[in-house]
Amino acid sequence: MDMKPYAVVEWNDTESSAKGWLCIFNFVNNYSGGGTRMHPTVTREEVIRLATTMGYKYKACESTTTGGCKGGIAYDYKAPDAKDVLRRYIVAMAPYIKAGASLGGDLGVNYGDVLEIFDDLGIGLPQTNAMRNDPVVQQGIKNHDDACSLTYDGFLMYDMITGYGLAHALDEAWQFKNGKKGAGVVIQGFGCVGASMANCLDKMGYKIVGISDANCLVSCPEGLDVKKLIATRKPKGELDQAAFADNYTVSANTSWLDVDCDILVPAALEDVINKDNVNDVKASLIVEAANIPVTAEADEVLTKKGVDICVDFVSNMGGIRIYEALVFGIVDKIPEDIVNDTTSLIRRNTRKVFEEAKKQGKTQRQVAMEIFAPDTSDTPDI
Repeated sequence: MDMKPYAVVEWNDTESSAKGWLCIFNFVNNYSGGGTRMHPTVTREEVIRLATTMGYKYKACESTTTGGCKGGIAYDYKAPDAKDVLRRYIVAMAPYIKAGASLGGDLGVNYGDVLEIFDDLGIGLPQTNAMRNDPVVQQGIKNHDDACSLTYDGFLMYDMITGYGLAHALDEAWQFKNGKKGAGVVIQGFGCVGASMANCLDKMGYKIVGISDANCLVSCPEGLDVKKLIATRKPKGELDQAAFADNYTVSANTSWLDVDCDILVPAALEDVINKDNVNDVKASLIVEAANIPVTAEADEVLTKKGVDICVDFVSNMGGIRIYEALVFGIVDKIPEDIVNDTTSLIRRNTRKVFEEAKKQGKTQRQVAMEIFAPDTSDTPDI
């Protein structure tokens, strides 16, 4: 089935310059899920691409209950009225949310804020009529709400699960490649995903040699003190430069491809590896922590260079898997069980993609797109 997005909705804020979109790629059982991002660079095309990725991600998540959607707002998430803009966006999209489009958080949007606005508007956790009448789902929603305040390794569950899943995808791929121990990793982006992934990789014995945020790149060939950088991290994923050691090198945040490393992790915006900088990639493995961080043109160059890729919708599904697993009763609200469920699924699918790519002589992305192609497109819950 050659599927196209089911619906695209545009919104223009009446009280600011903000503009936004909701793209529903597909419904499964009248339900669709995906995050909402806020950033000045967000475009309609980007939201459609992200929603499409969500369709593939839910398939890779082995979901039989949810299709993919995505929300996007072109506005500065650091602006003092950003939460008010988010609220007005959700009000505008409420008819679609009530019809089964379950929006969450993403870049620049805190999931807790989304849930708070849902509660204020009387929506609660978005669900279909069938879900409302299912006692297993109703208990799952209670478990999900309780799990939002649980912690693991010092992180809130929703703040760590995607990063930890990515760390396990990286480790599975690196083992498949017979990579050296203590491999050097550069992480571009230090929000919840980048920080929690760095913490997990540090525990696994990887060496984080570079981290970039919105303001700078900090690097050290001997490895950064990840625990200290996380402990001193400022809001919105910004490094505290006062906590840097004397042997750290501080550079422009655009120079993250200049650092020698074995593994590269783009963990922020889309299209950051493109035709203009792809030849600067030094790593032999890229782990797509962000959604769609590599352009199609860059993909072709990376294939010629022999660079392997942990594909975004296979590797960074932690945020949707925790929701899926809790709400639909796959796991109970026990942090260790939630983490084990997510990381084991991601490891299994990562191994499958890398094995098939090697067997078929294809790229990891080609194989992942074939294996996890969405094949269901239902209707809204009306």
